[in-house]
Amino acid sequence: MNKLNRKHVERWAPWILLLAIVALWQIICSVFEVSEFIFPSPLRIWNQFIEYRGLIAGHAWRTYWVTMVGFGISIVVGVLLGFVIGSSRLAYAAVYPLMTAFNALPKAAFVPILVVWFGIGVGPAVLTAFLISFFPIMVNIATGLATLEPELEDVLRVLGAKRWDVLVKVGLPRSMPYFYGSLKVAITLAFVGTTVSEMTAANEGIGYLMISAGSAMQMGLAFSGLVVVGAMAMAMYELFSYIEKHTTAWAHRGSQND
Repeated sequence: MNKLNRKHVERWAPWILLLAIVALWQIICSVFEVSEFIFPSPLRIWNQFIEYRGLIAGHAWRTYWVTMVGFGISIVVGVLLGFVIGSSRLAYAAVYPLMTAFNALPKAAFVPILVVWFGIGVGPAVLTAFLISFFPIMVNIATGLATLEPELEDVLRVLGAKRWDVLVKVGLPRSMPYFYGSLKVAITLAFVGTTVSEMTAANEGIGYLMISAGSAMQMGLAFSGLVVVGAMAMAMYELFSYIEKHTTAWAHRGSQND
């Protein structure tokens, strides 16, 4: 298979796999006559998506902008903490284990506490999105800085570069592939955090819509909410992939020539 054909196959492979899964899903629901109130078929989900598209769009917009706010905060905090941890061996040894322990805590358990502090609404959703998504960004920035080759740093020091110059002019650019990789992971986690918070501490958003639809036995509508969240997350993932390819091409030139 030549390079051009392989690129076309790789481009269409996810869509082909998705269509195959949806077709199999529909066949199983039709052949075994699965109840729409238990496990709706793709056709039922699509019909309810069209029927409630205005309602879904309103809740989806709320979930999207709340997620973006929490995600934006996670980028700022994650980059700053990652820079501090990655630039100092003492900070790395002291802070990294504590951050790892914090990340192991189930973020859904924070939602009731956040409700007490900020009430039902935007606050808990934004903070949950932030809490669940900043860790990958922090870890990848810290890793990119902490793994800077000692030989390279020694050469730069001999040439007159200070520690700050090494970190800012060499360490941060070197960390960019790590950074974009963390963004693609963190954005999906941010949508998870927002949706989980909305399911228990909001009166708007896809999470709230799913709970309401489930209570009314509108499972097709609930699954439509899941599809919308997945679509928004994948759209943001592809956006970061596009930006990564056009800003860090030097880090991918080897794979591009395969």
